[in-house]
Amino acid sequence: MKRKYIIGLIIALVIALIVFKLAANKSVLNKKNAPTADTVLRIPVKAAAAQEQTLDINMVKTGSLAPFKEAKVLAPVSGTILQLRFNLGDEVYEGQVLAVIDTRLLQLDLQKAQSNAGKLKRDLDTYTELLQGQAATQEKVNEVRQNYLDAANQVSQIKKQIEDATIKAPTSGTISLKPVEQGVFVNAAADLATIVNLSQAKVQLNLTETEVYQVKQGQTVKITTDVYPGREFQGKVSFISPQADETYNYKVEIMAQNKEGALLRSGTFVYADFSRKTSQQILLIPREALTESIKDAAVYVVENNVVHQKPIKTGIELKGLIQVISGIKKGEVVVTSGQINLKDGTPVSISK
Repeated sequence: MKRKYIIGLIIALVIALIVFKLAANKSVLNKKNAPTADTVLRIPVKAAAAQEQTLDINMVKTGSLAPFKEAKVLAPVSGTILQLRFNLGDEVYEGQVLAVIDTRLLQLDLQKAQSNAGKLKRDLDTYTELLQGQAATQEKVNEVRQNYLDAANQVSQIKKQIEDATIKAPTSGTISLKPVEQGVFVNAAADLATIVNLSQAKVQLNLTETEVYQVKQGQTVKITTDVYPGREFQGKVSFISPQADETYNYKVEIMAQNKEGALLRSGTFVYADFSRKTSQQILLIPREALTESIKDAAVYVVENNVVHQKPIKTGIELKGLIQVISGIKKGEVVVTSGQINLKDGTPVSISK
């Protein structure tokens, strides 16, 4: 009886062990079949939301002065300069004789050309009479006539060269460059002088896309410069470029009267006050959010803990912030730190 009891106890223990083992195996299988936890590697970044801000914008731009007119005096013919009637800094007027080039060789060429043209004119008269008497052909008369016309044209050309040897100022102004001296030989198209007209000051500057739409042709502009503290020069917008350059800026020119006793010289830096203070609602993001240059600006936008790179168009910069003209909207979150480890579609976690 005792033997049977022991055998039954052993069997019960074996069964209990088997049941325990099966339960343990089921638990392991359940853990394996259970959904896995999120083990995706997320890149830690810092981010900020795009925010709108109202700014008072006072348009004062820096520009530089260019001559109202600038003209080069070129030698129209080759020859030796017999007379040079100007010096550096001289004031000249339009049409004034500045230089005279030796034309003695041209005079000899003219005599030869005139002699040849006279002979051909006599030949033409002779052959025309012979044609009337049927002693010459029409073809021969046409040939002689063409030769005469060519010779007459050569005479006219040499006369024009002799006339051009007296060189006159193409515009009024000041002689700013004198690269030659009297007595030297110059070739045709050689540079004899540069004339700068400063009767008006031409201010050249660049405006951004946002700024250029606030400026109108003929608008009055106040010009100041550090050279003449406390003085103002009045100008008007004379030109607004219809097309942006490669940096997305628009060239603008302003014509200002040059005051006696306070002459503005070419190359001087000036400030152009457009006297237009406006309040604008603009979208701003931190400057460090840009992943490229301002020309090819782009940012990483965080959506559902994943970044997407978006190109944007930028405007003015303001104390570490930069205006976004297009590309993202108010409230969108942009990455401001950690972009070097990112690409489009990278999961991220935003750290404080």
